[in-house]
Amino acid sequence: MGESAATQETVTVTILDKEYRVACTDEERAELQASARLLNERMSRIRASGSVIGLERIAVMAALNIAHELIQAKAELTRVPLEQEMLDRLQDKVQSALSKIDPNEA
Repeated sequence: MGESAATQETVTVTILDKEYRVACTDEERAELQASARLLNERMSRIRASGSVIGLERIAVMAALNIAHELIQAKAELTRVPLEQEMLDRLQDKVQSALSKIDPNEA
């Protein structure tokens, strides 16, 4: 997993009924197990659909789906500050326009 000065341990995860031994730190263990559960669930779903045959193809399809979701999530995170900045500018323009209105004219 990650490169760290922390002590590495070997964790066994199961994906599509196959066990894989992965080295990780104790701090990474829970994330590794969660990642393996997610991958197993996605691969199981793809295999159950019957539309993809072969372990390698199932793994590639699952990886592509997860990568796509990651890209979408990153894009959404970059859009949120931009949208907030646009709202802040709009609010400034509204406040500026309102301050120019003479209350006696209304």
